[in-house]
Amino acid sequence: MFPDIVLGRLSIWDAASSTESLLFTFWGTVITLPMILGYTFFIYRVFRGKATDLSYE
Repeated sequence: MFPDIVLGRLSIWDAASSTESLLFTFWGTVITLPMILGYTFFIYRVFRGKATDLSYE
């Protein structure tokens, strides 16, 4: 069963993306992920301590 994804119809080699597509995705992730993590860290620092627990008393 290993090389087939869909038995008798689609093998792992037929379903694989081209090297260029995988490199494009890799570099997009390498550039974008640190920006997302940095922005998230920045926003947590900006809004830290500004919210209080909700109280109905």
